[in-house]
Amino acid sequence: MGRRSVLAGALAAGTVATVSGAVPSLPAARGERTSAAAEPARGFHGVHQAGILTPKRRCAAFVAFDVTAADHAGLAELFGTLTERLRFLATGGSTGGVPDPLGISAPPADSGVLGPALPADALTVLLAVGSSLFDGRFGLAARKPLRLSTMPAFPDDDLDPALCHGDLLLQLEADDTDVLAHALRDLARHTRGGMQVRWRIDGFSSPPRPVGTPRNLLGFRDGTANPDTGDERLMDRLVWVGPGQGEPAWAAGGSYLAVRLIRMLVEFWDRVGIIEQERMFGRQKASGAPLDGQRESDAPDFGADPTGDVIPMDSHIRMANPRTAQTDDQRLLRRGFNYDRGTDPNGNLDMGLVFCAYQQDLARQFATVQKRLAGEPLVDYIRPFGGGYFFALPGVRNTNHRFGNGLLF
Repeated sequence: MGRRSVLAGALAAGTVATVSGAVPSLPAARGERTSAAAEPARGFHGVHQAGILTPKRRCAAFVAFDVTAADHAGLAELFGTLTERLRFLATGGSTGGVPDPLGISAPPADSGVLGPALPADALTVLLAVGSSLFDGRFGLAARKPLRLSTMPAFPDDDLDPALCHGDLLLQLEADDTDVLAHALRDLARHTRGGMQVRWRIDGFSSPPRPVGTPRNLLGFRDGTANPDTGDERLMDRLVWVGPGQGEPAWAAGGSYLAVRLIRMLVEFWDRVGIIEQERMFGRQKASGAPLDGQRESDAPDFGADPTGDVIPMDSHIRMANPRTAQTDDQRLLRRGFNYDRGTDPNGNLDMGLVFCAYQQDLARQFATVQKRLAGEPLVDYIRPFGGGYFFALPGVRNTNHRFGNGLLF
């Protein structure tokens, strides 16, 4: 039996039915690299949604929903409610946490988790739609984003259907977990009957250790080769949907999102020698530099190493991004979060990565890269088990706009 078969067998009984879990409280990240984007660091209104180019926050919740609204009118009402509530949650203000004047038995208008007022700028929100929203229920098939499809199972996947896909996806980020808890309770209260949770996973953004790009739970820097978010032309080429791309007009300003829930078999990984670990990634573990470089920011010179004597041909960085003219437009904007769900029924540590990547074209970018990574040595130590493809809606431009403008309204 191969290593992957042995590891898969050892963990087969450890599959967990639920994805939700507590997010540890983290200290403020110091020295973390932040986006140089022209957009404001936070905020709700804009051409694009926050949560794509804005700096990551310390805690996140990814929640997929099945829409339970009965018809187009019900879906439009749901989107209107989501716009209203997400705008309030992102901008802050009085929660009105006292009973309405209907008598002493009336419930309070807010859970009270954050007190009588929601702090301004406490939450970053993002709303995306899945392919299933465009089936026959709501009459939206003709308006479906051109490149939106259902995420397939790739060769090294072990997907649980209950933890995949969804009509809607909310990506919520905050610096404190009680802000996320408050937001989810507020949304559950105001959208009851319109949507129901399909799956959820919580994550956290690690601070730099000690400097540079934060690390994943295998101990390596994650996102070093991200494209420059301050380069607007590059973002227009790699991330944003725009005119002239065959997309419906309403989709301009949106972006395609690939979410992958990836368990990392950390107990097995921690028994692997450092040289083998570094050769699997193609980078030095301590500094994040490529094996042919000295600093994390150094670009690997694959041309000077054509047979992989320094950076192996099957290393992760070489397979994911060969750095050729032909693969330049396949780059992704990664926005990943670590997760820790405690232990599985076998007592194994259950932790890993919520891989989150934005792009202009799922087939050209994420799917192409994923197929190129098939069979890489790293697959013996990771197990993708859920996620999906989604389309992040264009931003809500002002108080007169709603999510789904041009799609539903």
